[in-house]
Amino acid sequence: MTMQNSSFMRWTSRVMIVLMATMAMPLTASAGMVQTDVIVDHALAEQGRAKIMALVNRDDVRAQLETRGVTTEQAQARVDALTDDEAMQIAGKLDQLPAGGDILGTAVLIFIVLLVTDILGFTKVFPFTRSMR
Repeated sequence: MTMQNSSFMRWTSRVMIVLMATMAMPLTASAGMVQTDVIVDHALAEQGRAKIMALVNRDDVRAQLETRGVTTEQAQARVDALTDDEAMQIAGKLDQLPAGGDILGTAVLIFIVLLVTDILGFTKVFPFTRSMR
């Protein structure tokens, strides 16, 4: 064996030892308890999103949104972008609205939701807003 071949073999064997040692290390996993209130809050938020989308999908509300330049897809994206707390808060306000109440109040509420998500930078629907991002 030549000197070059011998040093190459030593270098290769050292690299192989390091690779085999790192691959042999056990992978660890940790488990923890998931708090019930986190799961419940997320479930309530999903119910709130469904309630908001049911409102957005109504023909009269959809017509009001379209007159303001907001498509159903944009409204869906904004509702999906809401945090769990925002979804629960808006759904709670929808529950407090009078049954069969004026559509103007509902349209204003949706406009405010869309405006807030526009300002927060989740979407860009209104040209007069500037994103915080």
